[in-house]
Amino acid sequence: MVSGSHCDIGKRQVGTVTVVAVAGTVDSVTAPQLAAAIADAAAASPHAVVVDLGGVDFLSSAGMGVLMAAHADITPAARFAVVADGPATSRPLRLVGIADVVGLFATLDEALGAVSGGDV
Repeated sequence: MVSGSHCDIGKRQVGTVTVVAVAGTVDSVTAPQLAAAIADAAAASPHAVVVDLGGVDFLSSAGMGVLMAAHADITPAARFAVVADGPATSRPLRLVGIADVVGLFATLDEALGAVSGGDV
């Protein structure tokens, strides 16, 4: 599995929110890429950082650790939210309790509305 690990990460601005969009596999091989992309996004001091896992087909504990570390590093200076929907992403995030700590949303529009409106 390790040799087949591939992760595409893009970054864009939506108003004062930086969206980090991720597709592919987030595991121990690719998690450092995600951590670097989130840190880069946060370095610009946006109002919020939203990590969109909509294109992720596998999220390992290493990826979940990156999300928890990012939440700890970014808040309370900025808002932080995660978009995850489906068995590969939202289910494990809920099972291990990360959804109880990090704002978790089914769609990017929901997440953008929450971080802009102060619900995260």
